Amino acid sequence: MVPSEENQLVPKEDMFWSCRQSIFAEMKKKFSQVESAAEEPRVLCIIQDTTNSKTVNERVTLNLPASTSLKRLFEDVASKVGYVNGTFDLVWGNGDNVTDTQTPIDQNSDKTLLDAGFEPGKKNFLHLTDKDGEQPHIMPEESGATDDSAQDRFIGPLPREGSGGCTNDYVSQSYSYSSVLSKSETGYVGLVNQAMTCYLNSLLQTLFMTPEFRNALYKWEFEESEEDPVMSIPYQLQRLFVLLQTSKKRAIETTDVTRSFGWDSSEAWQQHDVQELCRVMFDALEQKWKQTEQADLINQLYQGKLKDYVRCLECGYEGWRIDTYLDIPLVIRPYGSNQAFASVEEALHAFIQPEILDGPNQYFCERCKKKCDARKGLRFLHFPYLLTLQLKRFDFDYTTMHRIKLNDRMTFPEELDMSVFIDVEDEKSPQTESCTDSGAENEGSCHSDQMSNDFSNDDGVDEGICLESNSAAERISKGGSEKSSLLYELFSVMVHSGSAAGGHYYACIKSFSDDQWYSFNDQHVSKITQEDIKKTYGGSSGSRGYYSSAFASSTNAYMLIYRLKDPTRNAKFLEAHEYPEHIKQLVQKERELEEQEKRQREIERNTCKIKLFCMHPTKQIMMENKLEVHKDRTLKEAVEIAYKLMDLEEAVPLDCCRLVKYDEFHDYLERSYEGEEDTPMGLLLGGVKSTYMFDLLLETRRPDQIFQCYKPEVMVKVHVVDLKTESVAPPISVRAYLNQTVLEFKQLISKATHLPAETMRVVLERCYNDLRLLNVSNKTLKAEGFFRSNKVFIESSESLDRHVAYTDSHLWKLLDRHANTIRLYVSLPEQSPGSQFRRAVYQKSSGDSGNLDEACERVKGPVGNMKSVEAILEESTEKLKSLSLQQQQEGDNGDSSKSTEASDFENIESPLNEIDSSASAENRELENQIQISDPENLQSEERSDSDVNNDRSTSSVDSDILSSSHSSDTLCNVDSAPLPLANGLDSHSITSSRRSKANQGKKETWDTAEEDSGTDSEYDESGKSRGEAQYMYFKSEPYSADEGSGEGQKWLMVHVDKRITLSAFKQHLEPFVGVPSSHFKVFRVYASNQEFESVRLNETLSSFSDDNKITIRLGRALKKGEYRVKVYQLLVNEPEPCKFLLDAVFAKGMTVRQSKEELLPQLREQCGLDLTIDRFRLRKKTWKNPGTVFLDYHIYEEDINISSNWEVFLEILDGIEKMKSMSQLAVLSRRWRPSEMKLDSFQEVVLESSSVEELREKLSEISGIPLENIEFAKGRGTFPCDISILEIHQDLDWNPKVSTLNVWPLYICDDGAVIFYRDKTEELMELTDEQRNELMKKESSRLQKTGHRVTYSPRKEKALKIYLDGAPNKDLTQD
Repeated sequence: MVPSEENQLVPKEDMFWSCRQSIFAEMKKKFSQVESAAEEPRVLCIIQDTTNSKTVNERVTLNLPASTSLKRLFEDVASKVGYVNGTFDLVWGNGDNVTDTQTPIDQNSDKTLLDAGFEPGKKNFLHLTDKDGEQPHIMPEESGATDDSAQDRFIGPLPREGSGGCTNDYVSQSYSYSSVLSKSETGYVGLVNQAMTCYLNSLLQTLFMTPEFRNALYKWEFEESEEDPVMSIPYQLQRLFVLLQTSKKRAIETTDVTRSFGWDSSEAWQQHDVQELCRVMFDALEQKWKQTEQADLINQLYQGKLKDYVRCLECGYEGWRIDTYLDIPLVIRPYGSNQAFASVEEALHAFIQPEILDGPNQYFCERCKKKCDARKGLRFLHFPYLLTLQLKRFDFDYTTMHRIKLNDRMTFPEELDMSVFIDVEDEKSPQTESCTDSGAENEGSCHSDQMSNDFSNDDGVDEGICLESNSAAERISKGGSEKSSLLYELFSVMVHSGSAAGGHYYACIKSFSDDQWYSFNDQHVSKITQEDIKKTYGGSSGSRGYYSSAFASSTNAYMLIYRLKDPTRNAKFLEAHEYPEHIKQLVQKERELEEQEKRQREIERNTCKIKLFCMHPTKQIMMENKLEVHKDRTLKEAVEIAYKLMDLEEAVPLDCCRLVKYDEFHDYLERSYEGEEDTPMGLLLGGVKSTYMFDLLLETRRPDQIFQCYKPEVMVKVHVVDLKTESVAPPISVRAYLNQTVLEFKQLISKATHLPAETMRVVLERCYNDLRLLNVSNKTLKAEGFFRSNKVFIESSESLDRHVAYTDSHLWKLLDRHANTIRLYVSLPEQSPGSQFRRAVYQKSSGDSGNLDEACERVKGPVGNMKSVEAILEESTEKLKSLSLQQQQEGDNGDSSKSTEASDFENIESPLNEIDSSASAENRELENQIQISDPENLQSEERSDSDVNNDRSTSSVDSDILSSSHSSDTLCNVDSAPLPLANGLDSHSITSSRRSKANQGKKETWDTAEEDSGTDSEYDESGKSRGEAQYMYFKSEPYSADEGSGEGQKWLMVHVDKRITLSAFKQHLEPFVGVPSSHFKVFRVYASNQEFESVRLNETLSSFSDDNKITIRLGRALKKGEYRVKVYQLLVNEPEPCKFLLDAVFAKGMTVRQSKEELLPQLREQCGLDLTIDRFRLRKKTWKNPGTVFLDYHIYEEDINISSNWEVFLEILDGIEKMKSMSQLAVLSRRWRPSEMKLDSFQEVVLESSSVEELREKLSEISGIPLENIEFAKGRGTFPCDISILEIHQDLDWNPKVSTLNVWPLYICDDGAVIFYRDKTEELMELTDEQRNELMKKESSRLQKTGHRVTYSPRKEKALKIYLDGAPNKDLTQD
């Protein structure tokens, strides 16, 4: 047929170009739409669902073009949250609260968002509410929905509800908002993960999907009279299975099941192996089912049998035994191999592959009466009805000494033919014979470690397939008929995703009802395909050779469960009409409970819960409670509920109460609800929310009063300031409006305070320390920065201060001081003259300060009888200056003596103690001027900015002289400048590679907060006290502390400007402490009475707050470049090798020898240790471990890093110091005598190098053991590296194959390492059982006292247990 011209075919080329042109036109159109949409403003809508208390905190965010219609907005919201469009309303909100008018947005309007009042570029808050009082309808999920990601959705752990990685329910587009409450589209119910119970959920779902197990469980009937239902494991499993079958929820809890296991909440945070749980649970069920029809259920379903045999290859004699198993463990990789088995079938063949016992492993044949070559292996005799295969993916890497997971690929078939693995015969020899004795029982089996269970022999009849027979002919005939029936079908794959350190389990299970595969991933259940099952084989897509497992997917199969394909035995799930009567009753009971829970949940999601306050009309105390009211209840009904809740029936009538909106934080009444008594509470409160940004107050009145109308106003707390008394009155509350002017506001305050408005000054405290004078009369309060709650200060006197510049006025200074003043409680030290105060000059310079009352009287005593505090302190200062100058002159002419103090006070050189009596007389005269008056007339001291300049007890020069801490050969002065060494030694840097080198350039210390040290000098370079600052307000008065603070303890209550420096604060405390500020320390007391010293003198008290406690302790305060050091004695051969001695002060630039010289008198007086400087050493202390030995010429901060609160060991030497240079190494050796079962005392060995050979020579030299017989091992853990003498001989790594000490596994790079050594020819003492038990008790007691054993024992994983008696505490010793 020839086509006509009209119908002629278009050539291919023309068709191609035509299609291409149309495609380009369409693309151009789309691009133009995208460009116009990009230019169009967008509206950000934030929707909060207030219909459900559980989701009220979740937000849906939509970013829509401004031209979007309201109709389309509702469609998008419905799609996003999973509600049926038209069953909910949207109303305006302001982010935290809904507005007063809540008119729903018209959902059928074609108005654009812009026309409807939405603002582009801003957040538009909407609230999703009920429509016509009915809750939104949940959108039914589409059962046939498929998407590209559906197949991958089950792979790996899905995000759990409430997990940290998911901020809200709307993160995933495919996750329905209502999915928490609605059942999965599959019809199956998930299990909630309690925390780390995914392994339990996987096993429970597998058992539930096993018809034979579920049906048998349903047939068992619980007898409540015999056992508590809460602790009955079978009963709780029954309940769980009933709920899994009948519940309408998406997921149910497993807490009742775990409670029946005897677990507490901590067990939910322990992750265990699913195969281990399977064994433990089956054991528990067997125990619970004893003497019932289900007693042998586990064995009937899961137990198989195999033969463990050994056959002599010479005579054919065979010894064997029968073992039972519940699962077959299959190795992924053979031991020592890098190649994994490709399939389960390969692994099964390897499992039964025999091995040859030859050479040293020969088998003793009872028939041959000699050791012969033999064949050892396993034969399967019987496979269970439900076959469980465990893929042993967890292994131990002996290279890294860590557990690892093998992610290699291993395939497994959907149908597995096990007939090829039954009774695989060896090559027959002429004299093969089976014997019933267990000839190989004591030989061990290479497969025994693979067996997960080792049950006793079971001679009972089994329900499974048993191919044991007495004759070969029977075996052949039976094998031909039954091997064909050994076909198993896969129905459960338990998958592990993660590493050996932890991960996630879930199960892929095939339903026998519809042959469909499902993924049971905690609460998520979804359909999957056979292709998804293949993804659990493991391995990677490509070949990576040796490292294939390292790059493989971490999600792979871990346990496989097959069921025998036998139509005569394959059961189906019981139908509802087939349930036993007790199960029908249980189903009904659970349905009723679920309906009751649903009704309660319905009430909960419609109940408004809000804080309720009420000032009790008679008791005048603020009461607090929680008001719970249904959202449909009216305001009038809510008042009745609140009235009864606050128990006001006898205090005030109901009609004298009302509810008002209240802000507890600002103590502010926001608004009242006049004329809204019949309005539903849900509408008044803005819907049902989990939290509200406001509270309710049940306001009361007297019968003769009327309620005030509260509109949205601002609350102002007004403080009246009196300049004459310098006082600030407590606040009174005034309500004002933001649109009021300052002038109107003054008039309002004038009425409330009865002060003239004409002379009134108003200061607004907008934020901390921001004091703003309101001097523009016509400016509104809103423009001035008023907010919901405000604080103002007013002053209305006729003083001239009004005409002074505000920042220079008395008012500003008073308010500034008021804002920065804090109240502190200061505990003063008990002053006991004699032992603690050796320098009477300090006491005399400031008077006899032994009594706090006297100190306070000296500060401010009766007018006319005493000099002012300024005069006293000025005179005291002049006297002290003269003493200081005299001391300085005498000190320059004479030699300074060494310090000899007994406490941690600063020592005063000897010339100070030889001051002539005239100075003492002058001080006594000063002392006599300070008269003591009646303690009851105590008055407080107040020191303002103008008082402080003349109020110093010492000058900077005096302080430097009196607090000099070192003798004439010291390395540092006040400014920490280095001075020449008096002993002529040169300072050396540590150059040895085994220790840190000397710091070059920038100094490195632990305390990096300041450039030089952890403290600051109290005085600057000019000698002027840093305490002379602008903020010096200080007021103190005696204070009676609570009981328990100690008898005779004196306290001060101090009001002080927190901008004052610590240095100035200490100087103010001098008259009360009785010593200069450089001779006492300030400790801040924290919670639990923990004390920490405040040492940064140039820092202010800004970190302190009201009512903080401070403790004053006597002792010299640190200066710049100084560090407080704790000195401990090292006692290497004592049970407690670390003993605290004293606190000392070391300085930057000081040598180790100089610090030792300063320690000598302190050790003698405080510790009773009379030492010479060459008979002890100092060494590094790291916790309890002794470290680097410090040599005398080392310099602190140059050769030795030092920091605040540093710790150091003092070690008394038996002889002269052997350590002369940093190239030497000092180790502590201890001989182990195995023949006597004892350890010798520690002996120090000093090595010239890190050579192992030198160590062996030194050990041979001190012990007399021949060099070739020396064996040594490094001690483990913390010094003294205690270890039980029953374990030391075999547990330590003796004689490591290394040539130097500073390599693995020794890593001995510093002094103080512990070395155990022994004579390898010395035999270990043979102990009787009695001796061993006695020794074990002694060692256990010794190690428990020292606590050293736990420092190196590896962390033990908590064993998985199910407690049948429900009391885990009774079995603590078995862990």
